[in-house]
Amino acid sequence: MAIVRSLCGECAVGCGIRAVTGEERRLHLEGDSAHPANGGLLCAKAKRLRDGCALDGRLLHPLVEGRRQGWERTIALLARRLAAVLSRHGPGSVVLHVGGGMPTEDYYVANKLMKGFFGSAHIHAPWRGAIDRLHRAAFGEDVMPASFEDIGSAGLILMIGDALVTDHPVLFDRVQAMRAESGARLVLVAPAGDGDGLDVDLHLPVAQKAIAPLLRGLLLHVHDAGMGQADGRPPALAPPDFWQSLRPGHDIWSVARTCGLSPQGVRDFYDLWASQDRALSLFSAEDAAISTAILNLHLVTGRIARPGAGPFALGRAANGMGAREVGCLADTLAAHRDFTPDSIVDAQRFWGARTMAQAPGLEGEALLQAIRDGAVRALISIGDEAGAMDWLAQARSGVALSIRASTYADAVADGWTALLPAPVGIEQDGTMTALDRLVSRQRRLFDLPGEVRSGWWMLTRIAQAMGWGDAFHYERPADIYREHVRLTAYGNIGERVLNLKRHAPISNPAYAELTPWRWGEVPFDDGRFPTPDGRARLLPLQLSSDAAME
Repeated sequence: MAIVRSLCGECAVGCGIRAVTGEERRLHLEGDSAHPANGGLLCAKAKRLRDGCALDGRLLHPLVEGRRQGWERTIALLARRLAAVLSRHGPGSVVLHVGGGMPTEDYYVANKLMKGFFGSAHIHAPWRGAIDRLHRAAFGEDVMPASFEDIGSAGLILMIGDALVTDHPVLFDRVQAMRAESGARLVLVAPAGDGDGLDVDLHLPVAQKAIAPLLRGLLLHVHDAGMGQADGRPPALAPPDFWQSLRPGHDIWSVARTCGLSPQGVRDFYDLWASQDRALSLFSAEDAAISTAILNLHLVTGRIARPGAGPFALGRAANGMGAREVGCLADTLAAHRDFTPDSIVDAQRFWGARTMAQAPGLEGEALLQAIRDGAVRALISIGDEAGAMDWLAQARSGVALSIRASTYADAVADGWTALLPAPVGIEQDGTMTALDRLVSRQRRLFDLPGEVRSGWWMLTRIAQAMGWGDAFHYERPADIYREHVRLTAYGNIGERVLNLKRHAPISNPAYAELTPWRWGEVPFDDGRFPTPDGRARLLPLQLSSDAAME
């Protein structure tokens, strides 16, 4: 029997668990009372971890063209075929699909290999949503400005939709518990029927498509009433004609008609929100229109970078924050760097890159079209993502070389050139970052069965077989973590909030015992943002549609 403190890893809250393991993969779980994300709470999602104890149906050995192979031959074959694709068709001929629940160390190696050595930024991350792009446009960097602790300091909590309840029940339990202590008002804006039975102070039954107009009307209301920030900080820069273009359709009476509410009901909600300096907004990161309105609202009123106030976007990927930190997306480079000339040079120098990606890559439907057109010839997929099976099937059918790291040998896997046995959540080892920038260790609860290997191990061995062993010399996750930490600090003299330099010298034992910690302290508390002039930007209204974010 062993006792291991790890992470649930089933959603982005990042709940700590205390696991008691026994022979034959027996597992008892309880919430870790010492973990700051959940304080001992666990929801029903944690029960999924026990599903990983069974080995029935698991992919336990590499398969090449449907036949079992050893790792050495598999790696050699894949390295030769990837090299041939790159030689014949160029850097943009390889695409990477990533799931949302892997350790940050896996994402780091995948991103480095793709952008620094394959020379490709074609990374499809179906879980990403719109919020990382909006954060960069508004703040100058993809930084979550609020934390779980702000829940206990808030005077008003605005909850958009019931995703908090359905997707992050532990976080909702914390909202209810802290609200009981603090007396905070809880306002729910959600379609009629959503959130029925919840204990809220006010429920505005608004159709999904009308939520963004309601919030934009609130933005106009506080502006016209002179309720902007008054703390001496420089105001956010507004695009030309921003307020004039916002006026049509966003007065109280027009908003009331759009939302199916009474004008007095709309005004009462607006006045309630405006009366609270400590206003916290919890919303889904999936909706660009709603996210745009909320970020603008908090920037205009200065309800950000202070206790109990700020926009708090709820992502659905368990470690989407970690993937975003290392830049494992199509339009970012690494360590919160964009594809600027200086950042490209810095990353190339730091990595010792051979073929450096020079521009953002494709994703989604645009990437599928590139596959159909023959511009992409190889596909690598790591991290299972249930909602991406159709996209993966289309992508796989259009390439000559397809490599999938997967946990289960199911029928969906038919047709892949190579299947590589990957760990389930209770077998993963590395770090994950929760919604509010809290970095925690996910520790392996059971030894890897059969020939299962971690994603970083597979990609490292492929890179070594392709002749890049000097840049991919990792033997353990701690090696990758140290490099990731150093990259966040490399050339960073204060212009980026993401700077993990305090962990640059971390030892292997210290990494093994790493306790949860949050990077960024209190972002933007000095009133400065990581933009050229230190000021935030209001998001243009044309960014308030999902189509505009593609």
